[in-house]
Amino acid sequence: MPLISVAATMAIAAAASAKVTKEVVTIDRDKRPYYLFVPDSLDARPVPLLIVLHGSGRDGKSLVDPWRDLASREGFIVAGPDAADRRAWIAPDDGPAFLYFLVEAVKAKHAIDSRRMYLFGHSAGAGFGLTMALMESEYFAAAAVHAGALQREGRDQLLNARRKIPMAIFIGTRDPLVPLEAARESRDVLTARGFSLHLVQTADHDHNYYQRARDQSASVGLSQVGHACRGSALSDL
Repeated sequence: MPLISVAATMAIAAAASAKVTKEVVTIDRDKRPYYLFVPDSLDARPVPLLIVLHGSGRDGKSLVDPWRDLASREGFIVAGPDAADRRAWIAPDDGPAFLYFLVEAVKAKHAIDSRRMYLFGHSAGAGFGLTMALMESEYFAAAAVHAGALQREGRDQLLNARRKIPMAIFIGTRDPLVPLEAARESRDVLTARGFSLHLVQTADHDHNYYQRARDQSASVGLSQVGHACRGSALSDL
């Protein structure tokens, strides 16, 4: 699947018959909820895993739902954790260790291809997703985000990532919360350090990912990521 064709087609989720289930991962007596979508028919071989990081004030299910149809067609699993504080993703509470535990919880029940584990984030989850991708560049295959940018704080250290992990940023030209210039700055800083960063600027689109996910005719163009990340594990999807 060129992944993140993983993105999205962004078709209406109701087309997929399998259900999103609420799961719990326990870490030192702390029970953390996450939402899991496993297509009805998966190959016996290990499959890709997509971890989705929700926006501020949302929960994991809100970002798992838009992926159900594509996951069913292409054969990958989607996991959407809740941030410890739904208003924001914060390290170390939400990662990277928490993401490891989440992945291991999914692996305990399903065959996951460790070479094809991806991150997708929206808004608050977008900035955190980029940070986690750089911190764990040898753990995740690639990352794509919508309506977000790499935070300046601590950025220089993150740019020393051990692997030049492929990434993509999708942003609307009318986003009132994340300036277009912030996304462009992220692109410029990352590409200057040798990273493959694909920036997709969607004309007349604002900050809203969830509404577009309900619109069959809409797409933030994530299918382009597969082409942008040729040569990476992403192209195997």
